[in-house]
Amino acid sequence: MDFDFNLILVPLTIGLGIVWLLDKLALKQRKTRGPGKESLLVRWAYDFFPVLAVVLIVRSFLIEPFNIPSSSMVPTLYTGDFIAVNKYAYGVRLPLSYNKVLDTGEPEHGDVAVFRYPENPSIYYIKRVIGLPGDTVSYNQGILAINDVPVDTTPLDFVASTELTSQLYLPGQVGPNEVLTEESAAAMGQQEEENARYLQETQGDNTHLVRYLTGMNSAQYAPFLQQQAPEVVSSEGTEWRITVPEGHYFVMGDNRDRSADGRFWGFVPDENLAGKAVYIWMHKPPGLNLPTFERNGAIN
Repeated sequence: MDFDFNLILVPLTIGLGIVWLLDKLALKQRKTRGPGKESLLVRWAYDFFPVLAVVLIVRSFLIEPFNIPSSSMVPTLYTGDFIAVNKYAYGVRLPLSYNKVLDTGEPEHGDVAVFRYPENPSIYYIKRVIGLPGDTVSYNQGILAINDVPVDTTPLDFVASTELTSQLYLPGQVGPNEVLTEESAAAMGQQEEENARYLQETQGDNTHLVRYLTGMNSAQYAPFLQQQAPEVVSSEGTEWRITVPEGHYFVMGDNRDRSADGRFWGFVPDENLAGKAVYIWMHKPPGLNLPTFERNGAIN
């Protein structure tokens, strides 16, 4: 997901804050020269520091906006969705250091969580929390279970929006000799949707849709599952069983056969959690298209 804007916001806010404080205590340019007659840097400090400080506090401790760059969470989230993330749902953390200073809650089964990608903490991922610390998560013959209790699942006759289905693949380079145009990307997404089947899952208080592709099982390509429990992972990838260690979480995308999630790279440490996705506030189709607000609503 988005680049961590705090890498720019925090140093800039601190720098302008120092200049603002220096002028208040020592330089006193605004007091002696008057507003608008200070040096450029001092003027910037007065003009921008209060605004940046408020933005930093809101983004770091309350609500932070993110946009969705891939289809791994379809049908819950589509490429181009802009979402609001509750930053204090899983503990109040300092920006940049990510140290938890106040424990305000923990993830629950079925939460849609934003976290720093364990293999590259400078970028953010968004997935659904499947396993909590100590849980045993298993998958066998199409049945997902937590602590040997099958997740409440119901097949659903769901018809996806053609407009959103056309956005499953983005135009651009997809291989050394293949470039998707806007038309071919839309056609590929619509063709894939013909093989999609949808299930309604209930985990805790969260009821949501998940998407599978008929005849495909991406778990067979998941090296993490093979490494964790090779004795129970079949060669077809249709059966696996893992135990979540303490202080970690196991996550999966709702687009189960199109998601590079915990099945491939492992568990999410608690210190990597960034917040809980709670609301879609805008959708922006790719390309030169105006944003829409038809998808606005709470995230299940």
